[in-house]
Amino acid sequence: MFVDKVTVYAKGGDGGNGMVAYRREKYVPNGGPAGGDGGRGASVILEVEEGLRTLMDFRYNRHFKAPRGEKGMSKNMHGKNSPDLVVKVPPGTTVMDEQTGALLADLTEHGQRAVVAKGGRGGRGNVRFATPVNPAPDHAENGEPGQERNIVLELKVLADVGLVGFPSVGKSTLLSIVSAAKPKIADYHFTTITPNLGVVDTSDNRSFVMADLPGLIEGAHEGVGLGHQFLRHIERTRVIVHVVDMSGLEGRDPVEDYKKINDELARYNMRLTERQQIVVANKMDMPDAKENLARFREEVGDAVNVYPISALTKDGVRELLLTIADALEEAPEFPLYDEETDEEARVIYRHETPVEPFIITRADDGVFEVAGAELERVFKMTDFARDESVRRFARKMRHMGVDAALRERGAQDGDPIRILNHEFEFVD
Repeated sequence: MFVDKVTVYAKGGDGGNGMVAYRREKYVPNGGPAGGDGGRGASVILEVEEGLRTLMDFRYNRHFKAPRGEKGMSKNMHGKNSPDLVVKVPPGTTVMDEQTGALLADLTEHGQRAVVAKGGRGGRGNVRFATPVNPAPDHAENGEPGQERNIVLELKVLADVGLVGFPSVGKSTLLSIVSAAKPKIADYHFTTITPNLGVVDTSDNRSFVMADLPGLIEGAHEGVGLGHQFLRHIERTRVIVHVVDMSGLEGRDPVEDYKKINDELARYNMRLTERQQIVVANKMDMPDAKENLARFREEVGDAVNVYPISALTKDGVRELLLTIADALEEAPEFPLYDEETDEEARVIYRHETPVEPFIITRADDGVFEVAGAELERVFKMTDFARDESVRRFARKMRHMGVDAALRERGAQDGDPIRILNHEFEFVD
């Protein structure tokens, strides 16, 4: 089965907890703090494996949770960092955040890597918090929680040339005679339901990769028929070979077919109109094909070069392959997304509203709920079993302005406050 789009859950490992410990040696009666730091949690990393061709491996395994770091130990010993969780993906995989839709990575080359869920850093042991005022702190951090997100993996086949056209125009037949690929060929629509790749060698010892893609119908840009399952694969191709059935045996007009396919490509992604397109008039061995070709050339104009062939008899195929090879030498590489709008390079303007560090809401039961990424990170890294850690957390909340914001919302002494699933009393 060919699987080209999946959604998976990735969770980076939490950092190991720091330790509260003290020196206990025979001749050192008042030893200082000696709690070590926790180890770093593992990250979830995607790596390209050139031997893979589909995302089939993700159909039944859609959860990837990296291991957490080792806890800190006494005698200032650091916990072990966990080895990263490496997940193999085929070349041509794009990675997007399901919630934001942001493009995280475009993986095309063997060995290329992308971190999709970063592991948390290890918590600091009590030796890190020693000061002249407090030389023996009874406080250590829990490990930082690892990043977690749902990601969408899309496979877009890596091919130099993409064959497009209506169903049953002869795309699979053409690929089968110019390469060693063996696509399924039959006299009914949508025989091809998954992309087929073949390496083509020309008579002058040049080569390129050609993809036979599922046939298009009207409304494909909206997902009708095989729709987006087809169109996503054409985005990477540098040259589009548009195959038109000149026989007209199925009652279709070659001119209308040509216009409809180009309209579907433009509606899906206007950048596809920038690709060099080679128009192939196929089935020229059939009756009425020559008359239809003459009318086709008259309708589309001299600006469109049309190459008549017969995939069945192989007439004109050699000249077509040489033309495609010439076009590839001049065709530029097309990125999947506009680099000018890449999130990392986006310009931040002064008038943009900064992201709030926390949000306070009132639940139906009257409890004040406080939420926010930074606030929740600090909360998870606090060891509430130790009084000193609790006091440190309270100071951080005051420094972030949570106390003042709660007063403004009407919180009074003794009111319940909820952070995540834990409740506290507000102390004014």
